[in-house]
Amino acid sequence: MTDRDIDLKTEIPHSARIYDYLLGGTENFPADRAAAANIVEGWANLPTSMRANRNFMARMSRRLAAVHGIRQFLDVGSGLPTAPNLHEVVQGVAPESRIVYVDNDPIVLVHARGLLTSTDDGRTAYLDADFRDPDSILGSGLVRDVLDLDEPVALSLIAILHFIVDDAEARRLIDRLMAPLAPGSVLALSTTTADSAPEEVTAGVAAYNAHGIPTVARTRAEVEPFFDGLELLDPGVVLVNHWHPDEAASKVADAHVHMYGGVARKGPLN
Repeated sequence: MTDRDIDLKTEIPHSARIYDYLLGGTENFPADRAAAANIVEGWANLPTSMRANRNFMARMSRRLAAVHGIRQFLDVGSGLPTAPNLHEVVQGVAPESRIVYVDNDPIVLVHARGLLTSTDDGRTAYLDADFRDPDSILGSGLVRDVLDLDEPVALSLIAILHFIVDDAEARRLIDRLMAPLAPGSVLALSTTTADSAPEEVTAGVAAYNAHGIPTVARTRAEVEPFFDGLELLDPGVVLVNHWHPDEAASKVADAHVHMYGGVARKGPLN
């Protein structure tokens, strides 16, 4: 399939393109920009929260590589390439790191070649697959070729779970993807919350839903069970600017950050 064969449905707002636009990217269309303008009318700090989440991804992946020695990453719901990308961060720490990006959005597929750069010692690949069909990910020959599931893998679910509005379904997807991963593997996720700005986020989530993008905001008590059965690492489930903050994260006001993040490790089988 060529890029010309892919229907981007540019007349319909798309979550990845809205995200791209609000982060200052150029891979978006009038429908995305119109939806973004409508959403931020009530959710004024959404761009700030998105940048804080992107910073969390970079800090998380760097720490997993540098402190925890993780050399394999499965990034599901990768979205459009936005510097720094996960592979750039981890291969900057450990050039031999291997990364598989997974997404099923047509716009991401078109730009996948932007993700396919790698150090000579490592490897980076892109899989066109749906988070909602974890067996298509786990059964992929590409995943099995790039990643050794007998060694620890970091499963990265950054800013994707809020599009799975049913808690039980979100938990099922997480459990299925974690099941075959070796002891020492980790789950890293972030997802939207209204805890830090209830009125603002509630209005914004309603706008996303009105534009045909099912979205949910969760409390900390609703996010923590996603880590059940795993060892939740310090500092637990926190607003993403509080997860091992750097200088930039420390300067962001909590009321402007609407994402919880956390990382947990899979222990040995009993």
